[in-house]
Amino acid sequence: MYMHWNNLSGFSPAFADTVFILFLFALIWSLIWKGIALWHAARDGSKVWFVVFLFINTLGILEILYVYLFRKKKHSLGEENNKEV
Repeated sequence: MYMHWNNLSGFSPAFADTVFILFLFALIWSLIWKGIALWHAARDGSKVWFVVFLFINTLGILEILYVYLFRKKKHSLGEENNKEV
């Protein structure tokens, strides 16, 4: 006899499917932000931040804070060229 995993949870199949979709969304959201933060940390030479991002999972919250608040901003080449003129 085959039982679908939804029947084993004690919840309705629609609820179980919704939870599964939310889990997938959270996983994808977290992986995107983790990738962005790891890339910036590696490029900026921030070894401590890189290790923290690699081992701590926070649904992207820590990664978003790093990208927007803690990361050192660098000037683009276009801005540097305008200052010399």
